Amino acid sequence: MKPEENNTFEIHNDETPDLHEHYNLTVDKGQSLLRIDKYIQTKIENATRNKIQESVKAGKVLVNEQVVKSNYKVKPLDNIQIFFDNPPREVEIIPQDIPIEIVYEDNDILVVNKPAGMVVHPAYSNYDGTLLNALTYHLSKDDLEKPKTPFLVHRIDKDTSGILLIAKSDIMHARLAQQFFDHSIERKYIALTWGDFKEDNGTIRGNIARCPKDRRVMCIFDEGGEIGKHAVTHYKVVERFGYISAIECQLETGRTHQIRAHLKHIGHPLFNDATYGGNSVLKGTTFTKYKQFVQNCFKMIPRQSLHAKSLRFIHPRTNKEMFFNSELPEDMQSVMDKWRAYGENGI
Repeated sequence: MKPEENNTFEIHNDETPDLHEHYNLTVDKGQSLLRIDKYIQTKIENATRNKIQESVKAGKVLVNEQVVKSNYKVKPLDNIQIFFDNPPREVEIIPQDIPIEIVYEDNDILVVNKPAGMVVHPAYSNYDGTLLNALTYHLSKDDLEKPKTPFLVHRIDKDTSGILLIAKSDIMHARLAQQFFDHSIERKYIALTWGDFKEDNGTIRGNIARCPKDRRVMCIFDEGGEIGKHAVTHYKVVERFGYISAIECQLETGRTHQIRAHLKHIGHPLFNDATYGGNSVLKGTTFTKYKQFVQNCFKMIPRQSLHAKSLRFIHPRTNKEMFFNSELPEDMQSVMDKWRAYGENGI
C-alpha cells in the first residue's frame, strides 16, 4: 500500500469530523473469522461491498488504529473505524442536470464556483437540487444508468459562495485530504463583518463544538480544553467602511461554521448572518435613515456575507501547484459599493 494512502484516518478523525461520516464498530466476543468487507456490509445499512472495498483500498478502514488490507479477517473485540467520503444514505444520489460553473477539470479533479443558496451535499429533507446531484450528472451524462461518484474534499455552507475542490476517485480524494491535514492547502475567504477592527490583521483561536443549547450553532471553547476541536482563523482587513469591514480570512483548520463562529466570538459577526446574530443593526447611529440604509443592504445580500475566494493546492497526480481565484459575487460587491458610497457621501 502506498504511503500517502495510509494517513487518511487522522485527517477525517481529527481535522474534518463534521465533513465525513465516521463509523466505529467493536466486534462481538463470539464473532468467527470473517473478511472485513463482508463484516462491515452486515453492519452498515445501504453500504455496498464495492463501496467498502474501495474504502479499504484507499486506506480508509482501520482495525485497532491500523490500516488493513481487504483480505483482513476480523477477530473478536477488534475495533473498526470506517470513513466514507459519501456515506450510505436512505436515498441514493440522483443525477440532476443543474447548471454549475466549472472553473477547471481534468481526469482527476474538478474545481467549481458554487453560487450562494446551493446546498453542497444531500441531507435530511434535502435530497436533491444539491451540488453533488449536479456533479453526479456532469460526471455520468454519457451513461446515466451507471452514475459516477464525485468525492467532496471539503464543503462550504449553503449560503456561502465560492471555490470548491472535488476529486474524481477515492485515491485522489485521499491524497488531497492529506494536504488539508498537513495545512498545505491555502484557502482564503472574503467576509463582510460588523465593526471596525483595531488591528489590521490578527489570529482567532478557540476550540469549536456544537452549542449545548442549540445544536444548529457552533460555540467557541477554551483552546486546548477538552470541549471542541482545535480551530485557527487568520484574518487581515481589506477595506474599512466605518461600521462594517471587509476582511480576508485564511483557514488553518476546517471546522463547521469556523469563520462565522470565530468572528461572532470576537464581536465581529458576519454582515446579515442570521444564525450568528449579524442580521441586526449592531453598529452605527440611531437615525432612522441609517437603519433603513442597513435594511436595504440586507435586502441586497439576503445571506451571510462570506465568499470562498481562492484555493491553492498541489495536484494529487502531477504534484504541480494549482491556484484558483474567483471574483466576488454581485451581491457582495454591490453591498461593498453601497457602503463605500455611504462613507464618502453619507446616505
